[in-house]
Amino acid sequence: MSRALPKYNKRRVAIIGGAVAVALTGAVVVNTALAGESKSGATNAQTLAAGPGTIVCPDVTSKLPAIPASAKAEVDRNLALLQTQIQEANTRLQNTVGQGGPNFVQNAILGPLKDKRVSTVNRIATAIGRTAAKPTGLDALAPCALNAGGAATGGGATAPATGNNGNNANAGNNGNAGNNANNGNNNAGNAGAVGTISCPDVASQLPAVPASAQAEVDRNLALLQTQINEANTRLKSTVGQGGPNFVQNAILGPLQGKRESTIDRIAISIGRQGTKPQGLNVLATCTLNK
Repeated sequence: MSRALPKYNKRRVAIIGGAVAVALTGAVVVNTALAGESKSGATNAQTLAAGPGTIVCPDVTSKLPAIPASAKAEVDRNLALLQTQIQEANTRLQNTVGQGGPNFVQNAILGPLKDKRVSTVNRIATAIGRTAAKPTGLDALAPCALNAGGAATGGGATAPATGNNGNNANAGNNGNAGNNANNGNNNAGNAGAVGTISCPDVASQLPAVPASAQAEVDRNLALLQTQINEANTRLKSTVGQGGPNFVQNAILGPLQGKRESTIDRIAISIGRQGTKPQGLNVLATCTLNK
């Protein structure tokens, strides 16, 4: 048999019921807010996951004159190499998202790619020029650009960083000088201990050079020294830039690529009139002496 609740009990029940309602309302509000944050986080994740873009380069094949039959194989080989270089640059672009400063893409990917393309395009022109008029102006086709698909732009800006876009966007501002200084502390070329770049001597490892190849070999040996000098100059002018791998990625790596191309030209020029030397590419790798 049910009994009517006393008035004070009814009031107490009403208060408790109101508190429950407030608690439930608060839970709804909190859950809604969390849902909003989750959605925002998903949006940010999509932004960060956006591709860094792709590297696009001028077409060389369409700019070539008629290719002599005697040069066809060498030209085709170098045209294929141009494509390989682009693919490798795009792979590196994908693998280094968020690394370095605002000029990382330009310094560590587009710049070295241009140097490789200059050497390859020159080999194409030289191959054609042996039995026909040597094409000129092909060097203008060497520079490539970044067709941005993410936050990176063609000016060489860094691809989207992970969770710190604001700081990276201001990497060149005074407000973030402390962050850049910390990066520089780990840099192999930091202030006070820049060091110098040293490379294996190539001239002493060459076989007898045919007289007909001497001028070309000497020209490329001189170029090897110029490349070292340029790398040392860049080492000094970029003190404190980038992260702990800056020197390797932006100086030593590109220098190795240049040296490989130059050493290949030396071997090819000797091989035209004699036995082509093998294994010279092991001399392409340089190191930082501090």
